[in-house]
Amino acid sequence: MARAMLTVTLPLTAISFAIGLVLALGVALARMSDHRLISGLARVYISIIRGTPLLLQLFLIFFALPEFGVKISPFPAAVIAFSLNVGGYAAEIIRSSILSIPRGQWEAASSLGMSYSTTLWRIVIPQASRVAIPPLSNTLISLVKDTSLASAILVTDVMRTAQVAAAPTFQFFTLYVTAGVYYWIVCMAMSVVQDRLEQRLEKSVAR
Repeated sequence: MARAMLTVTLPLTAISFAIGLVLALGVALARMSDHRLISGLARVYISIIRGTPLLLQLFLIFFALPEFGVKISPFPAAVIAFSLNVGGYAAEIIRSSILSIPRGQWEAASSLGMSYSTTLWRIVIPQASRVAIPPLSNTLISLVKDTSLASAILVTDVMRTAQVAAAPTFQFFTLYVTAGVYYWIVCMAMSVVQDRLEQRLEKSVAR
């Protein structure tokens, strides 16, 4: 199980979260757009992702898409599903973080001749990231646990390894508890990192 955690679960989490964050930023900016069509599409995407179960999203990508001639291997299918899911949830976190920055920051940058994109990347995003990091960290921790659903589409992660090992031996309790301990250790380690990061952010803001 340790090998599955290091070679499958953690890489799946890291890749999906990274792609999901990029997607979330784009969706958040689209959601804030003055263009009704763009904003509307972003709203629909967020609504679908947040309004349907993650397991259903996994099944649609892995089992349903082949009906249309699109066959995706288990691991890439899991990455796509988790990335889309993270994008839907993280988009609202990023959007609210950007909106938390006082409008005066935008106006001051504009008065200095800065463009929208320059203001966004040099002034707004750095400040908004401080607000977004705590909830995004929680999203990352949740994603670690959610990756267990990938076993439903045959990804050989920690949960799938426990299932395969328990089938011939019937030691379901022992092996599932062991799998739970692995998830718990990783999540606790991430929680410690999150706490320290938040403390550093608080100190930087106080300065």
